[in-house]
Amino acid sequence: MGNLICMAKKDGGSKGNNGSRSSRRMGVNRSQRKLLAEEELLHRQALSMALHQHQLSQRFDNGSMSRRIGSTSSRRKNLPDADALANGGKQNLENIKIKKFVLIHGEGFGAWCWYKTIAQLEEVGLVPVALDLTGSGIDTTDTNCIKTLAEYSKPLISYLENLPEDEKVILVAHSTGGACVSHALELFPGKISKAIFVCATMVSDGQRPFDVFAAELGSADRFMQESPFLIHGNGKDNPATGFMFEKQLMKGLYFNQSPTKDIALAMVSMRPSPLGPIMEKLSLTPDKYGTSRRFYIQTLDDRVLSPDVQEKLVGENPPEGVFKIKGSDHCPFFSKPQSLHKILVEIAQIE
Repeated sequence: MGNLICMAKKDGGSKGNNGSRSSRRMGVNRSQRKLLAEEELLHRQALSMALHQHQLSQRFDNGSMSRRIGSTSSRRKNLPDADALANGGKQNLENIKIKKFVLIHGEGFGAWCWYKTIAQLEEVGLVPVALDLTGSGIDTTDTNCIKTLAEYSKPLISYLENLPEDEKVILVAHSTGGACVSHALELFPGKISKAIFVCATMVSDGQRPFDVFAAELGSADRFMQESPFLIHGNGKDNPATGFMFEKQLMKGLYFNQSPTKDIALAMVSMRPSPLGPIMEKLSLTPDKYGTSRRFYIQTLDDRVLSPDVQEKLVGENPPEGVFKIKGSDHCPFFSKPQSLHKILVEIAQIE
């Protein structure tokens, strides 16, 4: 049963005040119910999309299908400022020159994981585009066939290749998606206004994405020999082709602060990750990657990349700016979506 509020009857002189308070309560309750209903609808839509993706991913055929989720709507003129948005107010954000955000997921995820961020950015007139990397989300490539970072990053590279010469975007990377964004910064420094790494593998020249996780998972050699999470898509006698954590472990590692509904969404949507791309050393040059504007968002209740590891990352490869989200697990787009959104808008405003 829900909570019941019992109110004793008072004399006629107090009826007006009681009626006024009751009206205000009813207004607040209606507003809360509306917000809950909208959130429930978002969850149902995302879950429906994820289930569809999950079914498609089982086929691993080579059919052609869309790999991006995002806005194609026209830009709005009156945009709320980041702090105003968090407080429910509205201000003008026309000073944001680059309004298109390209969202790149991490290992096991897909474009679906950004559904809250997409809605929030669109709400303020920005233009989010979430891509599925090869073998992720609704891309039906068999992950066991993905051997290189270039293959894994192909949807992002193709998107940037087809971008008009006079257009720039802001890239946002989560987790191992950071390596894909670093790869893109080396190839297309002139097309990327800023790169935002969200608890991501912001690697240095000659470093592998896996090296970032070494403190948590041990050396690469040890992981390849002993990890129970490896997938041998070409048979046990051949090298491992991918990896995926067991579901209960994932819940504790990735989603220790995330809402139950988002965890359920992730459990039916996540797919194995190809192993080759995270074991590949990146070649990053000062003339290309080195000229990029990089920003890092740290998650302070993260069990995949601990705050100490993230601090080490930004110390070894300093970005232009560092932001922190308290109380966030490894998936701030679930656990702290408003905080993440506020920071993305704030970075977009930096000239």
